[in-house]
Amino acid sequence: MTIPTNKFDLTAKHVIVTGGGSGIGAAITELFAAAGAKVIVGDINVDASLKQHANSDYSSSIDVHHCDISDSESVNNFIAISCKNRKIDVLVNNAGVGFVGTISETSPENFDRLYQTNVRGTYNMTKALMPQFLDRKQGVIVNMASICGLVGVPDRFAYCMTKFAIIGMTKSMAMDHAKDNIRINCICPGRIATPFMFDRINEYPDPEAIRADMDASQPLGRMGTPEEVATVALYLASDASSFVTGACESVDGGWFAG
Repeated sequence: MTIPTNKFDLTAKHVIVTGGGSGIGAAITELFAAAGAKVIVGDINVDASLKQHANSDYSSSIDVHHCDISDSESVNNFIAISCKNRKIDVLVNNAGVGFVGTISETSPENFDRLYQTNVRGTYNMTKALMPQFLDRKQGVIVNMASICGLVGVPDRFAYCMTKFAIIGMTKSMAMDHAKDNIRINCICPGRIATPFMFDRINEYPDPEAIRADMDASQPLGRMGTPEEVATVALYLASDASSFVTGACESVDGGWFAG
């Protein structure tokens, strides 16, 4: 028996990745391009995203365009650009924002900001692209959820709310569209060493102590890397997972197991 490495090949595939300018999104963009895909990055910070991928070995396979996923008009404009003279095969809903705080510490403005970006943003992107997937009777969607969508995490009230919602959306859409040959799964990262994570850590009075505590909270004793999440995204986006839909893949160093 031979190892079917071609199952992970994305040659000739067109992939949209939101929030592809840093952290997990950047790692997904690079890995998918290395696997042969043409990757269209939608990012609210175009300059940072362009800088991130400028020196990539696969820069010719990466396009970057502005997209504010919380704004449906911005999303529709981005989808129109992305789909010009090509069909999209895979959507990775990765972009998101966070906030540290209990319900008492979460203002209505912060609650709405997280909901609009994390939940409504995933809705906006999927809603805009779904007609194309339905017309072709094929498509793959990978949503970025979180361990915070599987268990309650202290001081993450609003963030947990949005990530529980992402898991619910994923499972519901997977059931609705299995008959249409559209696979929809999500990834639930634990604590991953990204600029996003370090921004959250720096909101605490003693960031170093929080970093040590976060490392220790995962059975493997460390944070994960963006590249470790990207490999799972590649699996879910490729033919290697052709019989997988409605799944929530934990990439958390064993956190959810305990």
